[in-house]
Formats: sequence, C-alpha cells, structure tokens
Amino acid sequence: MRGPAPPRAYRERVDRARDRLQAVLEALPRAAIVQGGDAHVVAVNRRFIEMFALDGVDHSPGAPLGPVVEEVAGRFAVRPDPTAARTTALAARRVHRVAEFPLADGRIIRRETAPLYDADGRPSGSLWTAEDVTEAKRREQALHRANAALAELARRRNEFLASASHNLRTPLTSVLSFCDLLADPASGPLGPEQREFLAAIRRNAERMASVITALLETAVLREPRRRLECAAVDVARLVEHAVLDRMPTLTAAGVFTVLRCEPGPALRGDEHRLAQVLDNLLENAAKFTPSGGRVGIDAAPDGDAWRIEVADSGIGVPAEYREEIFSGFVRAPNAEHGGFPGTGLGLAFSRDIVRRHGGELTVSGAAGRGAVFTVRLPTEGPGPDDDADGTDRT
Repeated sequence: MRGPAPPRAYRERVDRARDRLQAVLEALPRAAIVQGGDAHVVAVNRRFIEMFALDGVDHSPGAPLGPVVEEVAGRFAVRPDPTAARTTALAARRVHRVAEFPLADGRIIRRETAPLYDADGRPSGSLWTAEDVTEAKRREQALHRANAALAELARRRNEFLASASHNLRTPLTSVLSFCDLLADPASGPLGPEQREFLAAIRRNAERMASVITALLETAVLREPRRRLECAAVDVARLVEHAVLDRMPTLTAAGVFTVLRCEPGPALRGDEHRLAQVLDNLLENAAKFTPSGGRVGIDAAPDGDAWRIEVADSGIGVPAEYREEIFSGFVRAPNAEHGGFPGTGLGLAFSRDIVRRHGGELTVSGAAGRGAVFTVRLPTEGPGPDDDADGTDRT
C-alpha cells in the first residue's frame, strides 16, 4: 500500500494547484475572490484588490475573510448590517445570488456569488465576482429617459397632426363646395379662362385634401389605442377591387394595366387597411410611369404567406433611397426634382400597415428602369407581438 505523500511533494502539488487557480482568476474579466469553507481567503485576483482598494488588508491565501469583508463593506454607500452580511455569506455557499450595490464613491457594483463543492458534492466555499456596471447603468437610464422623451414627442406629434388636419379640412371642404357651385351652369356661364382658373383651384384643393387625409391616417394609425380589425380577406377580391378603384387614375395616366392573381387561401388581416396599401402603391405607379408605360399587379401564395407585387416601368427608385423613402416626408431625388407632386407619407403609412400585419414592404428595381414594390403578408395574419386586436379569427 502506498504511504502518505512526502511533505515536500504535497506542498509542490498544492502550490501548483494554487498557481493554476490564481491564473484562472486573473484571466476572468471580473473582479473575483474565492472563499474557503472555513471563511478564509483561498485566492483573489488583481481586479478585486484594485476595485475595493485592498492593498492595506491581508488577502493572501489562508488569511481570514472577515477583514476583507469589512473593508469591502466599508466602501458601500449604505453599510450592510453585519448579521445580514454573515447570513448572506453563509447562504452564498449553497445558493447562487446576484445583487447590485451603490458604493460611496458613486460607482455601482454588480456582485455575484456562486457555491463551490468538493469531489464528494459537499460545500467547500464560494466564488465571489464583482463588476463595475456604473456606465452600463448610466446608459440604461439615459436610454429610458430618451425613450420617454420620444414617446412624449410622438404623442404631441400625433395630437398636432390630428388637430392641424381637422382645422385645414373644414375650409378646404368649403373651397371644393364653392368650386362645384361655380361649375354648375345654374350659377351662370364661365369663360375659358375662368374655367381654367376654377380647374386649378379644384386641382390644388383636392391635392391638399389628399395630403390632409394622409396626415390624418398616419396620426390615427400611430395612435397606440388604434387597433387593426382583422377578418378573413379574399386576396383575389382585394387586388381586383384595388385595381378597379384606381382604374380611372391609371387610364388617365395612359398606362397599360395587367392583373394576375393565383388561387390561394384566405388571408387574415384588416381588409380596409390593406386596400389602402394597394391604393397607395397603384397611385404611385400611375404617377411615376409615363404615358404608354406598363403597371402590373401580381398576387400569389408564397409558402405560409401571400406575395403581392406592384411593378411599373416608370422612373424607378435609386438604390440608396430604397429604405429612406419609407421614412415619411422623404422622397427620392428623381421624384423630388421631376415635378411629381407628393408628400412622402404614403409609403411610410403603407409599410406601417404591412408591418403591423406581421409582413414586410420592400422595393427593388433601378432608377430609370421601373420599380417593383413587394408586399409579403403572413396568411395567418398578425402574431401576438403585432398590433391586431386578435378578437376575430374567422
């Protein structure tokens, strides 16, 4: 039978084990100290010593843990109760704990304790780690303040949009009504120049009314209390009605329109809102496509979703503006400088609707070679994290 190891060999093994433990602690990204089962220091890394300024305290292996704990507790903004501290130290041997403490110098420390066990599963001590989270906490608080400020700004924006739109719509309604009265033969004959002036008044009043409607829709959709009203949507009927409703505009623009829709399952969504999306896309296609051009609408099932594409042979969208045009009040340079009317709200409004359905709206194509707007909508409709009310799943 092998006898006990010689004292020198035993000490060498202990020293090598201690060196390995020390190397591991120094490699940790946090301050760390290992507590033995009999409340003594097993090892401590340089980060822990520097964090709590322990150079004046004996923290060598085998030193009692009490003076180290007293020195650390003295750095706290509120010194912990000694009894509570001892209870926590004992409990830490068997329970994993995480806590955050403010220090007297303004720093915030996250302390984590984890029990250690020997080869037989018996508690043998604890590993204490500490991390300075002051900057992370400051960033977190700054982020909360910024989010609160943004939410307040968004609320005020929506209130302003709703108020301004309402106040502008009333006089515009009167302007359009008087245009109708003046155009009525019963009001008396109009000369060619007068009819031209009246047509200009009507045209610009209708354009302004369209802008106001877009502003109102944007404010209403972004109001947190406004929910989608979801039900089963026949996609073939949806796209057909959208084309028929926009056919006068497409015909007046002199473009050739093609509609293709493959059979597929019903789509769960807000039919009114989705119709607005298609109406916006078709209006843009007619606006930005020269006479003699082509507009195509293709709808087809795509896995567990529907894919609806509105393609045109118009001015297209430059690659660097394919995301910006969905921001609101942003228009691509070729649209801005080409004399095309618009506010840049329609696409932002449309993407907002599509995303609230759990889908996505994107654009492809190239400047001068037409644009392809693709709407992808999940067949099952908005998920639990989206904005629908979830009351009608027929």
